[in-house]
Parts: sequence; C-alpha cells; structure tokens
Amino acid sequence: QVQLVESGGGLVQAGGSLRLSCAASGGTFSTYNMGWFRQAPGKEREFVATIIWSGGSFYNEDSVKGRFTISRDNAKNTMYLHMNSLKPEDTAVYYCAADSRGPRSYFPVAARNYDYWGQGTQVTVSS
Repeated sequence: QVQLVESGGGLVQAGGSLRLSCAASGGTFSTYNMGWFRQAPGKEREFVATIIWSGGSFYNEDSVKGRFTISRDNAKNTMYLHMNSLKPEDTAVYYCAADSRGPRSYFPVAARNYDYWGQGTQVTVSS
C-alpha cells in the first residue's frame, strides 16, 4: 500500500512562490510515474504536471506556462512542485498522485492513470 502526503501549501501574494512536497511511503518510489493535480472550488480536477520514473517531465502548459517546475528525489522518496509567479487563478487544493504500476515510459496526464492519491494541500494566492 502506497501512502502519499503533501505539504508546503499556504497563503501567498500574487507573484510569490511556494514549493510543494509529496512524500511517498510503502512502495518502490523510484519506479513510479508521479503527478500533480489541482482542484479549485466548483471546478474539475486539473492536471498540472507529471514526472516519470526516468526523470522526464510534462506540463499543462496552458496553466503553468513555464512558471512551475516538477522534480523528484528518489533517495528521499519525495516529489516536488516549485511554483513561481503565482496568480490568483492558481488557488486550489493541490494533490499528488502515483502510478505504482511502473516503470512505464509515458506521460500520464489523466487522473485515471494514477492509483494512489494524497489528501491534498491548499494553495491560496491573494491578489
């Protein structure tokens, strides 16, 4: 059983930065494709970024346009999302997710591709 715990959310002013972390336990993290999603009030859960087991990454460019960077540290079983130039529209609950069926060489952008989810961390960007 894989457990994912997000941290690092909070309240930040527009233009500011945050770093989210997702700590994984209970499995072989280095073989997982990992992803970040977010859900704003009244909206569907949205793909943000993914980083696969080999380190390759893919972003929702329409939403993050070079402002966010996803990374992972396999020695720490942790994934990160570095968020810069934050905007009020980035306000959401951010979830990390794991595809534990790996290693798989593709970029999972759909929520259905992931079998484990964290509880979420709130990010609020004030204008």
